[in-house]
Amino acid sequence: MGLFDRLRGDGAPRVAFIGIDGVPYSLLAENEDLFPNIASLADDGSAGEISSIVPPESSACWPALTTGMNPGETGVYGFQDREVGTYETYVPMGREVQADRVWDRVQEIGRQATVMNVPVTFPPQRNLQRMVSGFLSPALEKAAHPETFREYLEDIEYRIDVDPKLGHQEDKAEFIEDAHATVDARFEAFKQYVEEDDWDLFFGVFMTTDRVNHFLFKDYAEDGEYKDEFLEFYQKIDDYIGRLREAMPEDVTMIVASDHGFTSLDYEVHFNEWLREEGWLSFETDDPEELADIADETTAYSFIPGRFYLNLEGREPRGSVSEEEYDDVRDELKAAILDLEGPDGRQVVDRVVEKEAAFRGDHDDIAPDLVAIPNPGFDLKSGFKADSEVFTGGPRNGMHSFDDAALYIDHPEASIDDADLLDVAPTILDLMDVEYSRGDFDGASLV
Repeated sequence: MGLFDRLRGDGAPRVAFIGIDGVPYSLLAENEDLFPNIASLADDGSAGEISSIVPPESSACWPALTTGMNPGETGVYGFQDREVGTYETYVPMGREVQADRVWDRVQEIGRQATVMNVPVTFPPQRNLQRMVSGFLSPALEKAAHPETFREYLEDIEYRIDVDPKLGHQEDKAEFIEDAHATVDARFEAFKQYVEEDDWDLFFGVFMTTDRVNHFLFKDYAEDGEYKDEFLEFYQKIDDYIGRLREAMPEDVTMIVASDHGFTSLDYEVHFNEWLREEGWLSFETDDPEELADIADETTAYSFIPGRFYLNLEGREPRGSVSEEEYDDVRDELKAAILDLEGPDGRQVVDRVVEKEAAFRGDHDDIAPDLVAIPNPGFDLKSGFKADSEVFTGGPRNGMHSFDDAALYIDHPEASIDDADLLDVAPTILDLMDVEYSRGDFDGASLV
């Protein structure tokens, strides 16, 4: 019996959650021979495909997963959100998340949590025994608590994120090397504190998987130049998950999950340019860079990924759509979006979701009026410069998907049929015997 077992030893059930950002279930399920540790999780417990949220963007997904609530409750809809009553925008950080995280509920009853590299958690919470923020943190210097933890992370050359600019190079060798270095340090830190800390909930995320998918996924899907390197990287992820599982005491339930799926990317679709060409959007200047530059005659504008806002009177400062016109104008825009075809003749958008169908809560005042879910191959962008083509290519060859997210629960009684991202938080609390009210979550426990 090791130190960790002696410290706990009180019979309280514990959970270790390991996030694998953007990893599709199909990738893991179709290559079980390459990923034996993840396959073992499925054999010993339950595994399956789950749905993400609308929109399936990491900045919105991780607040939803960690709270069990939709963006109308978390207040985070994407990488860029709009201020209420203005055209100003901001990048949501941890303090913008308006719902309790699952580790907050654990802390409230006197149990301990170690939280590492979860996106949209900057600045780190100082009420936790240990935390390093993830994606969107400006630098490691201010992203880790306590100070001794930061010093350790610096010593092992831990980094918040891979350098995505390396992925823009035609030769991906340097990017792949950086991805390995990033995930190596991440694993070293995870294993250190899985074994050292006296935790009831360990919550750590490998985000580098999402970065690798963005630049190499089509190589995997279509037997491209970097398919072997892609699979070798994932074999390392599988090995690290297996080694973390081996380090867990027997009373720990391990969960492995992604926040959205992934698919190949063929075209980037610049929807504000499309809106401009179709007469829905007008810029005040010839080269606008900010949302505030839209003109009074604008009817609609877009944010990534596929979020559409009507320029509504009383909500937008220079609104041009009256409340009486709202439903008809929104229906017209929805139909136009669905009619859009790509250069290859395929329909760009699979479906368009209205705000009231996707969002509910105290923070739905900044919700988009429509969210477009694309067909595979079409990555929905926005852009506020009037100098882009509607359909372009780029350095990325992989894109997020709403479906095909992955969930593995090392518990034989878990049922993953028809599950989605919002079910993860209540499932964690159920496994830990932490009481909560059914109305606390938009999801439900899977055990």
